[in-house]
Amino acid sequence: MKLVHTAEFGIGVLRDDGVVDVSAIFEDIPYRSAVDRMPRILGAFHERRDQVEKMAASADITGSATILAPVPRPPKLIAAFRNYFEGVDRERREQDMFLESPDSVLDPGGTVVLPPHPATIFHHEAELGLVIGKRSKDLPADEGAYEALAGYTCAMDVSGRGIGRMGPSRIGKSFSTFTPLGPAIVTPDEVGDPQQLQITLIVNGQQRQSYSTADMEYPVVEMLAFLSSYMTLVPGDVIMCGTNHQGLGPLQHGDHELMEIEKVGRLEVDVVDEQRRTWPYEVDQEMAARARG
Repeated sequence: MKLVHTAEFGIGVLRDDGVVDVSAIFEDIPYRSAVDRMPRILGAFHERRDQVEKMAASADITGSATILAPVPRPPKLIAAFRNYFEGVDRERREQDMFLESPDSVLDPGGTVVLPPHPATIFHHEAELGLVIGKRSKDLPADEGAYEALAGYTCAMDVSGRGIGRMGPSRIGKSFSTFTPLGPAIVTPDEVGDPQQLQITLIVNGQQRQSYSTADMEYPVVEMLAFLSSYMTLVPGDVIMCGTNHQGLGPLQHGDHELMEIEKVGRLEVDVVDEQRRTWPYEVDQEMAARARG
């Protein structure tokens, strides 16, 4: 099942022929504003899933549906530090993660706005996103950890390099519009093994990133166990699984960025930079080499 958040009616299910409005199933769920609607619905989704499936299969599609980020403002937005072998046969590095601003989330089809800050470069990073569906603490590092998930989504982690006093600083990842998400939350049963997914990213028709989640240093279950040993995960939390840095390149004014994760979906955004800064339009080989080291 593919859950989506829409501008017109709230919660829907994405089918091959369009979107079905299933918001009536959750009309008794209180929420303060649109930004906290999906986390509250995800908390009730498991017990109402059968109702959602029946309505999604039998109801007509909605005439118009503008798909928004599945979680417009996650309670927590968490990112893995590196987390890929980058094709190198070596021991795993120490696992590490960090928080980003929940206000950096951008809707599918939106525009990444590069800020005027003096970055050395702005990079794209295509990543598998995890969406939490159940309040969880101290999860096991095995298949039992999957019970915490509502599903998977596409995530772009835009990075402004060279910003901040300490390097590598993470502050350059939290600008508004720097975390495009979506279009859907795809339930785990549709995805199967999350360690066998191909991720690609294309900029203006040029393929940049192309890698498999099989290259992860720490797989999804170990990430969930690690995080939940430090903090309580709650419905709507979004975790980005890190990226393979082979294929990273610059983002600049006028770019069109498309990423795809097999079984999960396609996410597209545009890029605007009022300062019209430019970098060599090619893969950043220095970054790729540092990531392999």
